[in-house]
Amino acid sequence: MTMTQESTQESGRTGDEVPVSRRPTGPDDLPEVQSLEELAELARSRTPLYVRFSTGPKVDAAGRSRDHESGCMLPGLSANPLDPEPWFDRPAVHWVARQVMQYAHLRQDERFAWVLTGEVVGRGPDCEPLIGDVQPVAAIPDHVVRAARDLYEEVFDVSEDGT
Repeated sequence: MTMTQESTQESGRTGDEVPVSRRPTGPDDLPEVQSLEELAELARSRTPLYVRFSTGPKVDAAGRSRDHESGCMLPGLSANPLDPEPWFDRPAVHWVARQVMQYAHLRQDERFAWVLTGEVVGRGPDCEPLIGDVQPVAAIPDHVVRAARDLYEEVFDVSEDGT
């Protein structure tokens, strides 16, 4: 996969080009997205993309997650899809904010949010996609996670009642 600095005004993107800012560099030497809107544009420009909260791609290089309740090793890394589903009739940035927030509680200690692509190799215990052949794309800095939280709380009913 080739990461380029092409602007969003340029046309002719291919599936192999992922526009992300080259600076500043985030954890694990990943380029950082600078805004929630940039993250949404990234999700629109290349699919499939996923978000993961962990200690990063260097530590995750073994390529497997563990189900904490059962102790079972999973066949890939658990992640949330960033590309909106066809039925989602709201702006893509709303979808992206929601997906980032689903596992934002995992942002602790050395863990951070990052974007990856790869192949779905199964489903985890929460029906989340498990990703194999992982290719890191970008880091999501804390200020973008906070922007996702703010938008999520503004545009969604975030009550605890899931019924």
